[in-house]
Amino acid sequence: MHDCFGFDVRLTVERQAHILQHPEMAGLEEAIADTLETPKEVRLSRSDPSIRLFYRYYENTPVGAKWLCVVVKYLEADAFVVTAYLTDKLKTGDSLWPKK
Repeated sequence: MHDCFGFDVRLTVERQAHILQHPEMAGLEEAIADTLETPKEVRLSRSDPSIRLFYRYYENTPVGAKWLCVVVKYLEADAFVVTAYLTDKLKTGDSLWPKK
């Protein structure tokens, strides 16, 4: 997968299994890739500067209209999905996307 900044982002089998342990995430695998590629908003984590939170709003999820948040950790030569979840609101943090 690629993010909106042009980086390759890995989603390991282990992390995907972790995400899919939550029944509301079933069927949203493609939405994870879409959220990375074309997010509505990307914010920098307030607790870890190596983490970015990618958000995109979906009207029809298994639990209604929600934001999908995909959490990505960036290391010097690697980027990977830590987790993904549905939420009602975006976390606070510096906005990185859309570029102002």
